[in-house]
Amino acid sequence: MLIDRGAMSWKEKLARYDELLSRCPRFERKGKSVPYTSANGYMFSLLNKAGELGMRFSKTVQEQYIESWKTTKFTSHGAIMKGYVLVTDEMLDDLDRLADLLNESFDYVMSLDPK
Repeated sequence: MLIDRGAMSWKEKLARYDELLSRCPRFERKGKSVPYTSANGYMFSLLNKAGELGMRFSKTVQEQYIESWKTTKFTSHGAIMKGYVLVTDEMLDDLDRLADLLNESFDYVMSLDPK
């Protein structure tokens, strides 16, 4: 079922983000005004003030996903977030796939040296 994401409010996108995170029991959401996930000292997902979702991946994976998803690097507060890929609104329809990607992002930051 396709949902018109253009009309979604920030609160609706937050609810979708929380629904996504409920499928990922290895970590939990942090932050109130800018919700995010983090592990090993690194953030790995972020819902910005514009209601856009970014996920962090290795440089090689970023390039693959930017091309295959037909998206860009993720920006928040006017800055490009190093290592993050913008998750398209269309992808919000497939929370099972997004949960796999979020777990992949978690595994990536867990492979890094702890901060």
